[in-house]
Amino acid sequence: MKRSLTRSARTSGVATRIVILGTTLALLIGVEVAPAADIAINDSIQDSLKGDWGQVTFNLRYRFEYVDQDGLKTTQGDPFRLRLGYLTPSFAGFQAFAEFEGNTPIFEDDYNDTTNGKTEYAVIADPSESELNQGWLSFDTIPGTVIKGGRQRILLDNERFVGAVGWRQMEQTFDAVNLLNTHLGDFSANVTYIWNIRTITSKDVNIKSPLLNLQYTFRNFGSLTGYGYWLDYDDPDNSGPFEYAFSTQTFGLRFDGKAAVAEDSLKLLYTAEYASQSNYQDNPKDYTADYYHIIGGLLAPNSGSMLTNISGKIAYEVLGADNGVSFKTPLGTNHGFNGWADLFLTVPPNGLRDLYGILSSTIAGVKVDLIYHDFQADEGGSDYGTEFNVMLTKIFGKNYTLQAAYADYNADEYKSDTQKFWLQFIVAF
Repeated sequence: MKRSLTRSARTSGVATRIVILGTTLALLIGVEVAPAADIAINDSIQDSLKGDWGQVTFNLRYRFEYVDQDGLKTTQGDPFRLRLGYLTPSFAGFQAFAEFEGNTPIFEDDYNDTTNGKTEYAVIADPSESELNQGWLSFDTIPGTVIKGGRQRILLDNERFVGAVGWRQMEQTFDAVNLLNTHLGDFSANVTYIWNIRTITSKDVNIKSPLLNLQYTFRNFGSLTGYGYWLDYDDPDNSGPFEYAFSTQTFGLRFDGKAAVAEDSLKLLYTAEYASQSNYQDNPKDYTADYYHIIGGLLAPNSGSMLTNISGKIAYEVLGADNGVSFKTPLGTNHGFNGWADLFLTVPPNGLRDLYGILSSTIAGVKVDLIYHDFQADEGGSDYGTEFNVMLTKIFGKNYTLQAAYADYNADEYKSDTQKFWLQFIVAF
């Protein structure tokens, strides 16, 4: 009887959130495009923020987040994030950028932000902090080459292995030296050395990590990328949650592209990626685990109706395991993979197989994304669970974004049922 009541309450909660998302979609569709006067005002603001003296950038994001996770107190929070930056003009090939970032809840703060000790609540990983998010100096007088040193944002490929974790309010940046060379046209080389990570909880993690990413673009077909990432968490007193067990070396190949099938009316989408990871430096575990990611799909860019950019994809991602150790991506933007409920930010010891499908379209100016995941262990045959995700995004006049999203993880043999709902508004200049 108790189980029936729990299922009934859960079904009611899901139905309520579906109604909320449906209503949000209807409201977003009903919003008119910004009139010419508003566009002129936005352009005026944009122009006033740059000149011969440089450029000021700012980004405001207010988010309401709701989390219902079995075994923890249901929680909701409304963190407000501000980024304010200044980019100098270029002088003799040199240019500098500094950016402040701060985050604080406005009305709701009864949630576990991973640093405040409120472990009885579900996690909303957006601590109340402020920091220097970026501070770098670049040099670009060498033909086709930019060298950048200091605290910076690093985004490699689809951010599976190295990214900014941009979904969270306090993003991940790196104290590093980066060299990007595009002098050979279709070939690019991205070489980085990282000595510190500034995490999404505003903590420093010492590391010694060279990164190598080489890419060749085949025009009208796709790009082939080869990479090698060596992560050495060398300081046991200042390595955050990672410690020696996250010291890894990863080598991989990725091919990503699209091709026209019918005179620009239909495109074939494809991605294939393989990587091998093993222990590195002082990692106490001896293992070699494989990674596979295969994606196939179709895109209809223009349908001549209120529905545009209709696409469908089927994908299979495997993060393998060996000797009781799973494939790891500690520097990746992991929220974008394996479900937005974030139950698999760290892969279970028996690995992970994620079979998923994506349907996307723009309906009267509102981008709609629907994703369904089926999770299983790579070793041992466990059925972890399934997850459904939906996101609605409306952009107004380039500078304003309204977004609603929902994640529903239905647990089987791993963790517990989890539902999350987000509503956020972004202003970016």
